[in-house]
Amino acid sequence: MKTLISLTLLTVLVAFLSPSNQHNVSAQATSLITTTCQKTPFYQLCISTLTADPRSRSSNLTTLGLIVVDATKVKSTSTLTQINKLINSTPQLRGPLKNCVDLYNGILGVIPTAVEALTKGDPKFAESSMVDAANEAESCEKSFGQSKSPLSDMNKVVHDLSVVATAIIRMLL
Repeated sequence: MKTLISLTLLTVLVAFLSPSNQHNVSAQATSLITTTCQKTPFYQLCISTLTADPRSRSSNLTTLGLIVVDATKVKSTSTLTQINKLINSTPQLRGPLKNCVDLYNGILGVIPTAVEALTKGDPKFAESSMVDAANEAESCEKSFGQSKSPLSDMNKVVHDLSVVATAIIRMLL
């Protein structure tokens, strides 16, 4: 009798840990990522951002939103670092760049609000924060007026990530 129970438990354990079962979990995560990203305006950016983060392999919609919010923070931080370097090397653009410093500090200021709101299950505040982040990145770009912005690519990525995050968060409302 003990042998039969042990054999049954071993069979269940092997079945649970088998690669095919792990593949199903991965397939479910991939399906959630694909379905979610199809509902965002920047499908490829959404897919590449989510699949690059290991948390997406076993996540829910809230976690996917957090991943994109975190990616927005990373890109915003690197953009702010670049802006500070450019302030010293391009004096003719100092005015717009200083404006962008304020705008990116604003972005980095609202991201913790978005994270906290998502974590606490209050996506409305997270949505508002990420809409603000998208607008701030766009405002930075516009602050260069007729001048060529040295931040166009970075502003676009931050804007687009913020829009993707907003779209995912809206699915939680």
